[in-house]
Amino acid sequence: MESRDADAIVRMLSVALFAIAVWLIGAAFNGQPPPLGHDAPPTEFSAARADQVLARLLGPEVAHPVSTAANQAVRDRVRAEFAALGVPTSLYRGRGCEGNEKYGYFACGTTEDIVAEVAPGEGQAIVLMAHYDSVPAGPGAADDQSGVATVLETVRALKARGMTTRHPVLALITDGEEAGLLGADSFLDNPALRARAGAVINVEARGNQGASSLFQTSPGDGPLIGLYARNVPEYATSSLFAVVYKFLPNDTDLTLFIRRGITSFNFAFIGNVAHYHTALDRRANLSLSTLQMHGDSMLGVASGLMQTDFASLKGGDDVYLTLLGQLLPRIPAYLALPLAVLTFALLILAGYLSRTKVAAWGRWAAAAAAPIAAVVASAAFGWLLFEIAALVSGQPDPSYAYPLFLRISLSLGVAAMIVVASQFGDARRLALSAWLWLSGLGVVTAAFLPGLSPYFLFPALVGSVLVLAQSRLAEAWTGANGLAALALAALLPMLIWLSLSATAESVQGLAAHPLYTIPLAFGGIALLPLLASHPVSRRAWMAVVSVLIAAAALTAVAAGLQPAYSASEPQRLSIGFVDDHVSGRTVWSIETPATLPKAFRDLAAFSDTPERISPLSFRPSYLAPAGASRFAAPTATVTSEPLGTGRRVTLTWQASGAVNEFVVAVPKAAGLTRVAFGDRTFVPGKDTLNPWGTIFGCVTTDCASGTVVLDVASRKPFDIVIGAQRFELPPDGDRFERARPATTVASQSGDTTVVLGKVTVP
Repeated sequence: MESRDADAIVRMLSVALFAIAVWLIGAAFNGQPPPLGHDAPPTEFSAARADQVLARLLGPEVAHPVSTAANQAVRDRVRAEFAALGVPTSLYRGRGCEGNEKYGYFACGTTEDIVAEVAPGEGQAIVLMAHYDSVPAGPGAADDQSGVATVLETVRALKARGMTTRHPVLALITDGEEAGLLGADSFLDNPALRARAGAVINVEARGNQGASSLFQTSPGDGPLIGLYARNVPEYATSSLFAVVYKFLPNDTDLTLFIRRGITSFNFAFIGNVAHYHTALDRRANLSLSTLQMHGDSMLGVASGLMQTDFASLKGGDDVYLTLLGQLLPRIPAYLALPLAVLTFALLILAGYLSRTKVAAWGRWAAAAAAPIAAVVASAAFGWLLFEIAALVSGQPDPSYAYPLFLRISLSLGVAAMIVVASQFGDARRLALSAWLWLSGLGVVTAAFLPGLSPYFLFPALVGSVLVLAQSRLAEAWTGANGLAALALAALLPMLIWLSLSATAESVQGLAAHPLYTIPLAFGGIALLPLLASHPVSRRAWMAVVSVLIAAAALTAVAAGLQPAYSASEPQRLSIGFVDDHVSGRTVWSIETPATLPKAFRDLAAFSDTPERISPLSFRPSYLAPAGASRFAAPTATVTSEPLGTGRRVTLTWQASGAVNEFVVAVPKAAGLTRVAFGDRTFVPGKDTLNPWGTIFGCVTTDCASGTVVLDVASRKPFDIVIGAQRFELPPDGDRFERARPATTVASQSGDTTVVLGKVTVP
């Protein structure tokens, strides 16, 4: 090997070590504080104290979905904790309703919210909010009893501080959040209660580890982010979070407050989503460091709000992101576009000032294409590596339990594509190209997607100044000073984009591999001029790329050879029994996003591919015959009367026994235009994504009987499917539970029984 090649390879290794060091720094300094113990000052939030509150709230750690006896026991324990703090509480019992026109689903249920009068005062209140119900599949230690414990420890700390406030303070512990934001809707449906809310801080969870992020606020977030920055010791937020959240089919109680124009802050942690909404959502699995940051955030923002005129919190949006948990650079959104244009102009100037002998246009075109080619190739190669791992594993998400090998594989794949792109030009051209791409994308995102713009704009602001400063230096692009400036300029985009890559993995896992590889590649394009600063022979370059590609492929195979699931990160798998009196069949159903374990196929003749069986099965399931009917069909009576060109149908149902939920599925052919349940009404969307048409659900235990009024456009006969659901299996379902592998766990609604019937509207 030539000495020139040896020097260049050493430089490549140095750049790789630099990237790894930046990644480790970002991982180590993520804003999570050490948890405070029982001996912490009484004026501070203590994770140890909150954890003991959490233990008392959870009691036996059993699932406690809305309106069940277990939920009422948790409700009483929450009220006892407030009473121990000297805070009076009341119950607000009402009917909550919420729906999604896009998915053709509407739900109502009876809830009991806990309203705690923390501090008296005039005017609108600061509302500290969490929910106390859980999903049927798990005890909800993180989601959201940790939020309730956070509220209680925050209240204790505020009282220890003397409770000096310009506003009254309420704690609102809602019921029925998991069933469809029902408790929050019930609270807001009461005009007197709604009028009391001036600013709301909600604490939620989608996992049990990681930083507590401020992921959503009410519009006009500039003053809110300023208050957060002044009052919270560690940061975890970004204007991108709110952009992404808008596109997700998820909501929290706070969504309803934001819709009503109430000033709002929403905090949640998302690490270790494998335990979310399962039986593993237990207190023992909750990170105390995470709980500490959750509490520091709520206590800090609440303290800031107590001395703030709510009118001063109205303003424009900011764009912002967090660095190392300690810095929160932000600018008004209206400045993003002019600053992005300015950085682009500075880079054009830098290119002009550093001009040398004009080269062929082809070399400029290759250099200009290098950054975006690296990003696209990284995503494409990442897809190939993931497919290799999935093929070897035989599972759609091969790295669910053990992501390390696939993470290494994808990182090596990105590194290979960056090395390939580094040969598209010399250091000068690649530096100008990389920074022009970053600043150009800053211009585009500032114009059309401002929340994303700081990921391009902030690095480009720093990079453009550094590139401009060095543009007239001797040996600006290859000398020691020039390379130091290029390394310094690369530091910020590496920190920003590598941190974003880690965050994206925690949200969706490596199954959504483009969310991992693309941010890595954007961080890596700033390294292109450093890699190109010492040219290497084609032979040595090919050798390095070949080694990286081979290593990436081998680690992808290794990822596929590991078990996809484990006892601590299990496969989500819920068992169901469907007694379908509409089609005259009974089936066992197993809903899982992965392949069906052999243990179940040994018990029954399950289908080779998943199928959709009932209005309550939102995802397809593997099905097997279940023999004779076990339960009587639900029944209903209908009356019909003309209404304009259509008619009004009144349906009164009666289940055959106790139920947790009851549904009414109206086919699209009926032309449903309005649903009324008591004093609540819904208007379905014209084109829903639900193949059944529109589903109305009564989702609490008082729904064994009820009446719903349906306005339909059709005068022709049609059938309505009605169904009752219980959060348990029939007795002979025990054999499936006994066969359940240790690497599987029920999630969401858990193991259920569904009994279907129908009624004909003549």
